[in-house]
Amino acid sequence: MTRWLLFFLLLSFRTAAQDVAVLLNRGAQLEAAFREEEALPVYENAAQLQPRNIVALIHCSDLLCRVGHRFKDRNRMIAYFRSGYAYAQRAYRIDSTNSDANVVMAFSLARLALDQNGKERVVSANEIRRYAEQAIHDDPGNFKAYHILGRWHYEVSNLNFLERTLARWFFGSLPESSLSESISNLEKSRTLRPDFMLNYFELARAYHREGRDDRAIALLSQMEKLPDQMYDDRTVRAEGRQLLEKLK
Repeated sequence: MTRWLLFFLLLSFRTAAQDVAVLLNRGAQLEAAFREEEALPVYENAAQLQPRNIVALIHCSDLLCRVGHRFKDRNRMIAYFRSGYAYAQRAYRIDSTNSDANVVMAFSLARLALDQNGKERVVSANEIRRYAEQAIHDDPGNFKAYHILGRWHYEVSNLNFLERTLARWFFGSLPESSLSESISNLEKSRTLRPDFMLNYFELARAYHREGRDDRAIALLSQMEKLPDQMYDDRTVRAEGRQLLEKLK
C-alpha cells in the first residue's frame, strides 16, 4: 500500500510540474503577443499549482504592477500594486539572492509609493535603492536593476531644497543621489539591453535635465527605430515623440 501511495504521489508531482511548465510557456507566448492581461491569470495558475515556483511569482508581481498602472481607477490600481508586492515578497522569501526577486521588490515598492505619505515614501526610497543594488550584486547583467537604480537617482536627486530639508527634519535622512549616477546607471542598462525602449526615454529625460539636449534628441531618434517589445512600448513611443518635438 505504501509503495502504491508513493507511486501516485510521484506521478501527481510530475504531472503538476509538467502543467506548470506548459503554463509558463503559455504565459511567455501571451506576453510576447502583447496580451499581458491574459498572461497574468496564466502565471497565477502556475503559482497556485507550485506556490514556491519563483519564476511564476516574479512574473505575477511584474505583470500586476505593469497592468495595474494602466487603470484610471486609483483604488483598482493600488490593489494591483499591493498584490504585486505580495507576490514579490513571496519570491524574495524563497530566495533573497535571486536578482529578479530583488527587482520586483524594488519595482512594486516604487509603484506603491504612489499611495504613501511622506514618511513612508522616505522609507520606501531607502528600500528601493537597497533592493536594486542587491539585484545588481546578485547579477551584474540585470538590465532592469540598473534601470530602476537610474530612475531612483533621477527622482531623488530631483527633489528641491525644501522637500529634501523637510524629509531630513521629519522623516530621517535620504540616501545620496545624483543626476550623473542616474545617467550612468541608465547607460549601463542600455548597454546590457539595447532594445529596451523605456530606458531610452528615461535616459533622454535625464540628459535633457542635465542640459544636453543634443544627446537627448539622438536617443529619442534612436528610440523611434526600435520595435515594440512589450505592451507599454506604444505609450512610451508616443511620449518620446512628444518630448522630441519639444526639444527640436
